[in-house]
Amino acid sequence: MVIIHKEKCIGCGLCAKDCPAGKIKIKEGHAVYTPDCIQCGHCVAICPQEAVSIPEYDMADVEEYSGSDFHLDPEQYLRAVKFRRSIRNFKEKKVPVDLLEKSIQAGRYTPTAKNRQGCRFILVQEQLDELKELLWSQIPEMAEKLKKTFPQYSMFFKFLYRRRRDNPRDDGLFFNAPAVLFITCDSPLDGGLAASNIENMAVAQGLGVLYDGYLTRIVGACPRVKEWLGIEEESPLVCSMLVGYPAVSYKRTAPRKPADIDWR
Repeated sequence: MVIIHKEKCIGCGLCAKDCPAGKIKIKEGHAVYTPDCIQCGHCVAICPQEAVSIPEYDMADVEEYSGSDFHLDPEQYLRAVKFRRSIRNFKEKKVPVDLLEKSIQAGRYTPTAKNRQGCRFILVQEQLDELKELLWSQIPEMAEKLKKTFPQYSMFFKFLYRRRRDNPRDDGLFFNAPAVLFITCDSPLDGGLAASNIENMAVAQGLGVLYDGYLTRIVGACPRVKEWLGIEEESPLVCSMLVGYPAVSYKRTAPRKPADIDWR
C-alpha cells in the first residue's frame, strides 16, 4: 500500500512520471495510487512535498538530502576499487557490532530485481567456534558424496580436513577471521550486488573481506550446517564473506590485464 496525502500533494506529476510500474496517475490536480505496485519507493524519494508514504516500511528511516550529499569523487572511488584486496590474514580481534551493522545496511539498500528485497544476512561472530566445529565434522561425509560429481572438490576438501586434523591451528577455510557473513537470496545477482556494497562499506571502515567460495560450496552441500544457519531451500546461500581487521598492509595496487571492451 502506498499512501498519497491529498492535503500535501500539489499535483506536480513527478511521482507519476518516475513510477516504474505506472501505478500513479494525476486526477483532478492530485496524484492517485493504483494497486498493485512493487513498492520501490521512487514516489517517496521524488516528491517535493513529502506527500507520499509506504506504511509497510519504516518511514522514520527515510533521509532528506541535497545534491552535495550525493557527491562522490570519481577518481577517489576508482582508487578505492583498485586498492581493495582479498584478505586471507586477519587479526585476532572481534569486529564491533556497529561496524558490522553499518556494513549490512549498505547491502540492505542495494537495488534488487522488482524490489524483492529478498536478501537475508546471517552474521556469525559470537558462535563462530561452534559453527566451525560442526562444519569440520561434516566435511568427510560431504567430500565423499562429491566424489562422483565433483572429484576435484572432493579431493581438496579431504586435503583441508586432514591438514586441520593434524594441526588444529591450520584453518584453511576461515583464515583466522573473527566473523563470517552469509547471504541468502533467490537471486544470485541480487545477493552478489549486496555483497559488493557490503564489502565497500566494510573497507571504508577499516575492515577487510574475503569472498570464500570454498566455504559457500561446503555449506551448500552440508544439510546440518544449513539447518544450523537457518538456510532454506527457497532462499539458497549465494555468498560467504569472511570479515575482520586485516593483519597485512598492502603498499600499492595489484596489476591487472587490460579491460576487454567491445566499443560499438
